[in-house]
Amino acid sequence: MPSLPRIKRTRSRGTASDVGLRPAPRVAELSANGLTWVHLDAPASVEAGELASRFGWHPLDLEDVLSKRQRPKIDDYPEYLFAVLHFPVYDKTIQRLNAAELDVFLGPNYLVTLPNVELLPVTRLFRRCEEDEELREQLFTKGSGRLLYEVLDDLFDYCFPILDKIAHKLDSIEDDMFEGRSDEVVRDISNVKQEIISYRKIIKPERSTLRLLERHTERFLPENLELYFDDIVDASERVWDLLDNYKEVVEALEDTNESVISHRQNDVLRLLTIISVTMLPLSVIAGVFGMNVDFPGEGSAPAFWVVIAAMAVTLGGMVAFFRLKRWL
Repeated sequence: MPSLPRIKRTRSRGTASDVGLRPAPRVAELSANGLTWVHLDAPASVEAGELASRFGWHPLDLEDVLSKRQRPKIDDYPEYLFAVLHFPVYDKTIQRLNAAELDVFLGPNYLVTLPNVELLPVTRLFRRCEEDEELREQLFTKGSGRLLYEVLDDLFDYCFPILDKIAHKLDSIEDDMFEGRSDEVVRDISNVKQEIISYRKIIKPERSTLRLLERHTERFLPENLELYFDDIVDASERVWDLLDNYKEVVEALEDTNESVISHRQNDVLRLLTIISVTMLPLSVIAGVFGMNVDFPGEGSAPAFWVVIAAMAVTLGGMVAFFRLKRWL
């Protein structure tokens, strides 16, 4: 078989314009008054490694940053403080609340925030500081600890609207339940319970971590600002108290909805029972007069009306008895 000629493919040589196209660096950085704030969403290993080399972080902390899931914790070093915190975010792909991890490195002259997904409060605060020079000067002059407080304060302020949405859903469920849509409410109650459980799983381990953070950040704060982080702890406790309240409410709504459904089922069963009981003596009468034996008036029209009258009297008597007993 003759060999076919090979097609020669020329390698495309990049032009000077192609060489100049480089991906823009994702690391955002602000500096003022000797303080630097570095922010990066979902850092890659190379980017995290460069930051670790620049600031002198421990390799174990770098490993925690690159891991997919870490529990909230505080690691205190002589040169810096490393914190892992979790905050609720709504995942549109699964349409549920999920935990977003925020890794924080706090030094005497820098703050590094590394969320594994975009946290809108942090992004917005960073952009405000970037665009508003007066705000940047105001926040950066009070030290890295105060800047961290502003970040966490915005994050916890972002938590309360989520709680308000849960409260609105609970109110809607209560209204629907007493408007006769108890069967549809079962799915809504299940969804709200899932959101409350997810929220509690995020906040519960963070409460103790924030208390530790309050103690360990004192060396990065001026003396007149040491009480600021107590406000963060109070915010987390308020969130937890609201979640406890919502947990009790949704459980009470679930019990009430089950009672409503059970009551409706009992009404249906009572009605079916009354129908079956009232039909029983009528069937007996029809069976007696349907036997193949001779009886007075057999085959005559008056006998038919006598049987119908007997059935009507029996049915009326049973209905009157049921009403007397208040079963109807």
